Amino acid sequence: MTATRLMIVAAGLMGAAGVALLAVTAHASGGPALQSAALMLGLHAPAVVAVACARKALDIHDMMSRLAAWGLIVGPSLFSLDVAGRTLADQGVFPMAAPFGGGATIFAWLGLGLSAMFGRRRAA
Repeated sequence: MTATRLMIVAAGLMGAAGVALLAVTAHASGGPALQSAALMLGLHAPAVVAVACARKALDIHDMMSRLAAWGLIVGPSLFSLDVAGRTLADQGVFPMAAPFGGGATIFAWLGLGLSAMFGRRRAA
């Protein structure tokens, strides 16, 4: 399986998890914390698909955009898993996991911008 396909599979799982968390929020007590976790997954899943497609179609830096895409997968997933775990089971992933996931997401977005700045022309 190629990296692009793996990214899109991960994005599909993120989107599904985001919808599931929104359903839990609607039917159980979770409040704003679970909504934040769901939104992190739901908003970043399409971004991962866009980066995966942009890697193939645009002149963006390949390695930098790969790292950015994986950051947009790992960061929101870690954030959401930690927030959901603490909200629903009083058990987080590890101390400071949510801030680490949020920080990774911020750096992934910055890396994506840099990948466009330092893109290379492909041979015609």
